[in-house]
Amino acid sequence: MIVRWIKRLFALLSLLAVVAAALVAFYAFRTLPKMDGSLQLSGLSAPVKVQRDASDVTHIQASRARDAWMAVGYVHAQERGWQLEFNRRVMRGTLSEVLGPATLETDKLMRTLGIREAARRQLEGLPADAREALQAYSDGVNAFFAHTDQALTPEFLLLGIDPREDALAGRYWDPLDSVGWSLMMALDLGGNWGNEFARLSALEAIDTPALWQLFPPYPGEAPAAKADLARLYRELGVYRGKAVTTSAAPERPASGLVASVREQIGQDLQRWANEIGNIDGKGSNNWVVNGSRSATGMPMLANDPHLGLSAPAIWYFARLQAPDADGTRGMDVIGATLPGTPFVVLGRTQQVAWAFTNTGPDVQDLYLEQINPANPAQYRVPATGSEPAWANFSLRMETIRVKDQPDVSHMVRSTRHGPVLSDAQARHGEVIDTSRFVLALRWTALDADNRNVVATLESNRAQSVADLTAAFRDFHSPMQSVLMADRSGRIAYKAAGRVPLRAPENDIRGVAPAPGWDTRYDWTGWLPYEETPQDDGARGWIATANQRIHAADYPHFLTQDWVAPYRQERIEAMLEKTPKHTVDSFQAMHADQQSAATLRLLPFLQKTTSDHPLAAAAQAALRDFQGEMRADAAAPLIYSAWVDAFTRRVLGERLGQARFEAMYGKRLFRNAVEGILERNDTGWCGAAGCAAASSAALGDALDRLQAVHGADVVTWRWSDAHPAISIHRPFSNVKPLARFFEVRTPTGGDPFTVNVGQYHLDKADAPYANRHAASLRAVYDLADLDNSRFIYQTGQSGNVFSSRYRDMSETWVAVQYRALTMKPEQWVSTLELRP
Repeated sequence: MIVRWIKRLFALLSLLAVVAAALVAFYAFRTLPKMDGSLQLSGLSAPVKVQRDASDVTHIQASRARDAWMAVGYVHAQERGWQLEFNRRVMRGTLSEVLGPATLETDKLMRTLGIREAARRQLEGLPADAREALQAYSDGVNAFFAHTDQALTPEFLLLGIDPREDALAGRYWDPLDSVGWSLMMALDLGGNWGNEFARLSALEAIDTPALWQLFPPYPGEAPAAKADLARLYRELGVYRGKAVTTSAAPERPASGLVASVREQIGQDLQRWANEIGNIDGKGSNNWVVNGSRSATGMPMLANDPHLGLSAPAIWYFARLQAPDADGTRGMDVIGATLPGTPFVVLGRTQQVAWAFTNTGPDVQDLYLEQINPANPAQYRVPATGSEPAWANFSLRMETIRVKDQPDVSHMVRSTRHGPVLSDAQARHGEVIDTSRFVLALRWTALDADNRNVVATLESNRAQSVADLTAAFRDFHSPMQSVLMADRSGRIAYKAAGRVPLRAPENDIRGVAPAPGWDTRYDWTGWLPYEETPQDDGARGWIATANQRIHAADYPHFLTQDWVAPYRQERIEAMLEKTPKHTVDSFQAMHADQQSAATLRLLPFLQKTTSDHPLAAAAQAALRDFQGEMRADAAAPLIYSAWVDAFTRRVLGERLGQARFEAMYGKRLFRNAVEGILERNDTGWCGAAGCAAASSAALGDALDRLQAVHGADVVTWRWSDAHPAISIHRPFSNVKPLARFFEVRTPTGGDPFTVNVGQYHLDKADAPYANRHAASLRAVYDLADLDNSRFIYQTGQSGNVFSSRYRDMSETWVAVQYRALTMKPEQWVSTLELRP
């Protein structure tokens, strides 16, 4: 009898498991977008074809531009619905509405910056066709969520988010969100306020000469600031005078799995928010050759913008095609769209192609605003007489809804320079005395005349280098180094974007916070577009990789925070080595993993002695190492762990470990370490010298590697510690779900190789993981633009149940491509959107 009941119970459980699996499979199927047949999309003026080719590029063919923009909004919502939802909440500062108090600090920062308010001012100044494009796109997004039969992806269900009511009212996505997402890209790429604050913090522990050793100027340049900053801040009395703590989110008790998950999400986003304004390691590559340097006799152009890796990817590849109609100009353009906006950001038309890298000028300044001791509602402003003058802070109350808790009121203060950032970043209050001073932000991207939308719209209509150069006159923030090539054979470079001018008497020049009441530190105007750096390719090629993009005698100051020129010099060497370039030679350049930065420090490691049991085996692995950061080798891992350990020891002891940890992670201080070792600087290494510090660091590194990878050095592999991780927000923070939602692939490279692999050493679980790399690779062949190609690291779909969620990852790792053509031989799917 008992056996019979056990069998029955087992049969019942098996049946329930089968039913559950069937329900999950049915649900998963319902989340997939309809890609064949027809769908109704109210608001269209005529049918629109949506076809996918063999490369999974989505081709949208419409009879009017407005219909094409509406259709791409619909397709983005079909394919990347959760990406739109999460990004919308980040920039609006409404994460806490669904995630609870764990994300409150991130919401406060976004509200303080006033992303949506800035977007509103900018939208008002856009021309009619740009506003029409944004409204059409919003209508497409809203129509999908309001009327689709497609089931929402798991993120919506697990977090209890239903966008349908807002979408039915047409307010789920609006044009402000598209303008705002452009601002968020500028925030990610165009900021250096983190460097300014780091310098301020460091100067509490070191003097000004040591600051320029910690933050060395670009090779061959003097420090941009002439002021004795340490003395200035000391005499002003800006510091709080207590030990600096790390900026990690505080530990708080979490009751239950859901609360714990929300807490982890909040900590992840707080780390992200703390790193905004840090330009270190953010970069890209692009290069172009003219017909004299290509096998076809026509230009070739390559691009690989380096961005944080995410799943889904930041890009979605599409073609937008519509003729001129109803007084609105059409377009025929293919390339990388940015979900959240209706345009191709990087790509080509029938006659011209373009590529971006981040220029990185200093377009953010922090100002120390002195609070009136007699009236805390006021701050100090320029005075006409000898007595200080004061003005009231501008105030704006923000109400933040918090899941399962009362609303939170957040007062945003602003000065004549901009929002008071220290009201929203707790780490500022750990360093400065916020009862006497606050930090306000001046940032170009928030200005009302930001017309990025117009520039991108016009680039989609361009047919020549001249057209593109004219289009990017309206490009504002962040400044981009644009390479262009057209079918006439012309190539060109232009730095496109808004850069402030600073007065000659400004002896800080934006590299550190300046007294806000002193007018010599105010911006004095803007660099004219005609005077931004440019190049017509007289050498036969042009290359940029975030290095200083002007000659030493250039008359204008752009920044001190250029990226060290390792990648750019390597690209130039490879361009020079090959007389006639082909797609294959460009592919080899994209794949290159030679690190000149590694070769610079490698001799110091190779001569380091250590009594660690694994030291001999480690040195054997390093003996024939030539700086190629290969995935299948041990030497890159040993080297990277050693330089990390050396940096932590030497800089941490001088600055204090808590202060150092608050700065370290995405910022590597590699230039500082190079100088310290090459000088054998006992001021940093200690009286025993840098050889002793190097020996101790090697021991630290080997201890750490042994604990993770075992005691057999021969089996160590760089790829084991350096996988490319395309993170999913928020489920990378949920261990049972992370393995399904993340995309992980083994990679080589490091922060200084052309095939870049930037790691974030503040990530204790995987400090050497590749988190910031080629977000796409593209090659454009101007002899036959349909011979162009692309790839990125995940897949077109943002749905974890889709076979297209990660299907590009292996091709991306292998540095191979998919075809990027306007003339596909066949269509994989055809969907008609009908009015």
